[in-house]
Amino acid sequence: MSVSVRSYLRSFLAALVACALTAGAAAQDAPAPQYGGELVVAITADPPGWDPSVSTSQEIARVVYHNVFEGLVRFDAAGEIVPALAESWSLSDDRLELTFQLREGVVFHDGTPLQASDVVAKFERATDPDSGHTNPQYYDAIESVVGDEEAGTVTFRLSRPSQGLLYNLARPDSIIYPAGSAETQRTNPVGTGPFRFVEYLEGSEVRLEAFADYHQDGVPYLDAVTFRIIGDPNTRFAALQAGDVDLIGTALPPEQFLQAQQDPNLKGTEGTATTEITLAMNNARAPFDDLRVRQAITHAIDKDAIVDGAMFGLGAVIGTHMSPAEPYYVDLTDTYPYDPERARELLEEAGYGDGLSFAFELPEPYNIERRSGQVIAQQLAEVGIDVELSVVEWGTWIQRIFLGADFDMTIIGHSEPRDIDVYANPDYYYQYDNPRVAELLAEAEAATTEAEANAAFQEIARIIAEDAVNVWVFSPPYLVAARTDVHGFWTDQPTPAIDVTGVYRAD
Repeated sequence: MSVSVRSYLRSFLAALVACALTAGAAAQDAPAPQYGGELVVAITADPPGWDPSVSTSQEIARVVYHNVFEGLVRFDAAGEIVPALAESWSLSDDRLELTFQLREGVVFHDGTPLQASDVVAKFERATDPDSGHTNPQYYDAIESVVGDEEAGTVTFRLSRPSQGLLYNLARPDSIIYPAGSAETQRTNPVGTGPFRFVEYLEGSEVRLEAFADYHQDGVPYLDAVTFRIIGDPNTRFAALQAGDVDLIGTALPPEQFLQAQQDPNLKGTEGTATTEITLAMNNARAPFDDLRVRQAITHAIDKDAIVDGAMFGLGAVIGTHMSPAEPYYVDLTDTYPYDPERARELLEEAGYGDGLSFAFELPEPYNIERRSGQVIAQQLAEVGIDVELSVVEWGTWIQRIFLGADFDMTIIGHSEPRDIDVYANPDYYYQYDNPRVAELLAEAEAATTEAEANAAFQEIARIIAEDAVNVWVFSPPYLVAARTDVHGFWTDQPTPAIDVTGVYRAD
């Protein structure tokens, strides 16, 4: 794409987006909340179970986070940590005891009251390396958990100060359910949230209904919410246009967002997100175990052209595993800039002057990743890299690629906030091993201020960028399309969630 054509395209798209945002601004004057009615939300794929503490799939959290399950604290729509099952908390002067005051009158969807023992059981399991709980590193600092039923408190006693513990307690991994029920939560989730789980039809939909005994007065507004599983983006959008779906809150293609802004029956919102579209390379497998090859691949990719061509100009080019929406973001896009000639030189130095080939697998349900991957394949071909492009069914991608690390190259959006810690895990599917990253994570944990922690995270960002562990292509905005009578949904995505607690229908 020539510079002049690209500049024209950006100007044209900027004008379209400006019109869309102007139209959207008027829609922000929403009518007063009303009670009653139902909502149908489109999602892309079947979640692999319903317990977010035993799977890293964000498809689970998008349905259940704060809708069905709650933790002691949670993220609100602005990304702030706010009370949930705990109404307050305090940290001791030595930073080794974190005490939560539980909210009174909370009951689970099965009618049993929330007790301190439920919280204790949850985190005893979370800190047990044999329990199958995902991301046990979030709770490394916990030495013990003590509950006082009479006082309604739970105290975390720590082996060391932990800058990140409160943040990790707001994650979907930290949801609370009745003690002893962990094995049934995958198929029959029982939480304390504003909606209770009613029915799941595999490959079709999951239905939630308002919980009459929810502890927070005034919400939810809706009687029921159905999350309908529709993998094809065109089918999803057609269902929205026809009124069979009321909201698309994930994987909305940018052209459909712009189209929604022009439809008098629809509206679209553009907000921030914590997603990084990541071209992942298996660092333990040749040829990706050679830094020069990884650098060459990074130099070969024109990220601006991908944002323009695959995203209609909607997205921010990035250079490491951070999105501009996160407080520790640092711009490293110039570490290995687009330079196809330098890419060819590096391939020659690495012994691949006559060309290079490998498999490049795209995840089936994700349109943005697939279209970005197709552009990347073309760009790699221009420097002598021939990829065998294929599409992988989502369940296979999870099992073989993500969990089994059996792949050459793939692409996916990493949407979980503050997840740069994965680069300290040599068993993570990138297969990247650098002990210095773990040291910096320990520094971030021991930091006494957020600024100190952010500095450590930024140093990790620089290390993985220089090591060209992956190619971080761009961070997409959070795009939502909805019927015009739907109000109260999140317009930013500080954590993967389609929180319908405050959503209502009103003309």
